[in-house]
Amino acid sequence: MTEWKAKRFWKETTVTSEGDGWQVLLDQRPVRTPAKAAMILPTEPMAQAIAEEWASQEGEIDPLSMPVTRSSNAAIDRVAPQQAEVAEMLAAYAETDLLCHRAGHPEALATRQAQGWDPVLDWAAESLGARLVATEGVLPATQPANSLARIADELGRVEPFRLTALHDLVTLSGSVLLGLAVAHGRLDPDTAWGLSRIDEDWQIEQWGPDEEAAAQTAHRAAQFAHAVRFWRLASSE
Repeated sequence: MTEWKAKRFWKETTVTSEGDGWQVLLDQRPVRTPAKAAMILPTEPMAQAIAEEWASQEGEIDPLSMPVTRSSNAAIDRVAPQQAEVAEMLAAYAETDLLCHRAGHPEALATRQAQGWDPVLDWAAESLGARLVATEGVLPATQPANSLARIADELGRVEPFRLTALHDLVTLSGSVLLGLAVAHGRLDPDTAWGLSRIDEDWQIEQWGPDEEAAAQTAHRAAQFAHAVRFWRLASSE
């Protein structure tokens, strides 16, 4: 049986304001999410980006070529209904944050981790009031309760569209501190991604690259870059 695929049915793609948000119209019909919810977007730049994705479709609609649309669908259909739970899940990363788990040896790797990760821990302590404790090995350290509470409070104030972006920034990097540092403009995306890859890059230097792993890493890096873009689109005035 041949799978049915949606095809382009509209001629004109436009953007219009709707209440406090923005909508994308296809021949004056508003775009809706897969759950049939109204796609009300927080900023005009995000709406324009989605409009460009729909306008570029020719023939069969390719959802994989529409990342901003897909992330907006996720924000409305999946994140918004469970916003508190998503924020709580991301806050839990602080208990075992990547930046807190250090190698005991070799010394060169431990030094590279300290040089890259200590400034982020310092930033979190100074800017967020959340000092996390680094430890050697994979077993988690007991983190200060007030620091965990500060991070949870920070994430609890993030609205669904930006929380959708933060979800990917945190889960792809393995670090809530890296995700927040990018969101706050403390780190640029390339630097943050590089910091999340210190251990893996060290292994590659020692043993050489693996083609399949490299392809997976490139895909995840592209997802990380999209999450940064989505955060910025959601944050535009």
